[in-house]
Amino acid sequence: MNAGAAPRSSPLSPGTYWLTRFVLLRLLGIVYAVAFLATARQIVPLIGSHGILPLDAYLERVSAYLGSRGAGFARLPSLFWLWPSDAALLVAAWAGFALSLVVVLGFANAPLLALLWALYMSFVHVGQDWYGYGWETQLLETGFLAIFLCPWLDPRPFPRRAPPAPVIWLFRWLIFRIMLGAGLIKLRGDRVWRDLTALYYHFETQPLPGPLSRWFHFLPRGFLRAGVIFNHAAELVAPWFVFWPRPARRIAGLVIILFQVTLILSGNLSFLNWITLVPALACLDDACWMKVLPRALVRRAEHAATIAQPSRRHAVTSWAVAGLVVLLSAQPVMNLFAARQVMNTSFDRFDLVNTYGAFGSIGRERLNVVFEGTDDPVPDDQARWKEYPYRGLPVDLSRRLPQIAPYQLRLDWQMWFAAMGGPGQYPWTLHLVWMLLHNDGGAVGLFAADPFPGHPPRAIRAVLYRYHFAPPGNPEGHRWERERIRLWLPALTTGNPEFQRFLANYGWLR
Repeated sequence: MNAGAAPRSSPLSPGTYWLTRFVLLRLLGIVYAVAFLATARQIVPLIGSHGILPLDAYLERVSAYLGSRGAGFARLPSLFWLWPSDAALLVAAWAGFALSLVVVLGFANAPLLALLWALYMSFVHVGQDWYGYGWETQLLETGFLAIFLCPWLDPRPFPRRAPPAPVIWLFRWLIFRIMLGAGLIKLRGDRVWRDLTALYYHFETQPLPGPLSRWFHFLPRGFLRAGVIFNHAAELVAPWFVFWPRPARRIAGLVIILFQVTLILSGNLSFLNWITLVPALACLDDACWMKVLPRALVRRAEHAATIAQPSRRHAVTSWAVAGLVVLLSAQPVMNLFAARQVMNTSFDRFDLVNTYGAFGSIGRERLNVVFEGTDDPVPDDQARWKEYPYRGLPVDLSRRLPQIAPYQLRLDWQMWFAAMGGPGQYPWTLHLVWMLLHNDGGAVGLFAADPFPGHPPRAIRAVLYRYHFAPPGNPEGHRWERERIRLWLPALTTGNPEFQRFLANYGWLR
């Protein structure tokens, strides 16, 4: 089906957003679907009843700290306060995935989007370390605004209610804060962003490099410095034009979109860049989309615009939501321009208006913790150790860099952070070791392969390595080089009494 321009008499114009809403909601549905799919496949081994950070124990601690389960629900709204079980986690995750596909197929109304928002918020608020990322609250804020972009009941792709202008402006306000927050935290956080050398390190040290990351890393230094300049243009300049008249707003939106696409190609940053594209689409109106979308789709939008009926209730609701967002924006705006800016923070219990930012500091070296197991009776350096390969983080030096995003491997992400700290900061790593020592299927399934199929190892340790991209054309054909730094965790066995006491103190020895 070929794209075509609409006739001059088209009811769609540079000031309408029928096609914008259609594209925006479809992309939001895709992000929701990926987020719920990743949850459905990983949530039980992460926070299930026998998971690394069990949900029931977490809810008990929150209840004890706040005084009651009711107070816990009020502070961290989640459906899982009512039904904290593995079955509930799986039902909610797969239900969210199925409902997301309905949105992807083109059907959405306020109740459907509200349900998706409530389901995902339920996971974020009890997901503990695994859901402490900025894109989680960004999805919640974006999903909340999308509820009011649709009619209350009519789920058709092109209903009889026009997209409300106040909500379109709220999406622009969101992309403004996302981009500017990310830009300011970089300028304040690390000199490599100011001297234009950040990309000398970023592609190699980012959490999960992708198939093209190594190619980007070895680009000429002049290109990498130009890339930092483009980063600053997209994050510090373009956001100011998203509220301007049409030509400047379109250019700003396209710059932001191009920047996000570049980030998608250069790494595996979960669904961060995909969800950032959603509010950026609000910078483009129907006159833009008419030039690139199929003519049949444009005709459907034109028909809907021709028979559209205004709704006073819809208009009042839109302005009420705009007023709420304005009130809740006070603290995020103050944080945005504060000397000690904090990134990825929520100031209200429903995560309606948040602060954002990424890579305020850039690592100069890539550290990686590799878990190793052995069957030998003496677990020393002379033992035969087998590595547990991650699904995304590098272990095997010759393995091709995988494409993972927008899917998220939550264990891999947390182990990227853990490599920059120690077991004392990430005590759940010892529970993970205990589970691997018992060949727990859920825990082992978080890795790419089981080096001990059918039986548990006698001992497990964790080794800290420094990784570098191997130069192109190296004779071994390696993607990585590495050097051992030290033991991150000493060899542990199930019979170690100190190990058992540690687990018992956290309630993990069951």
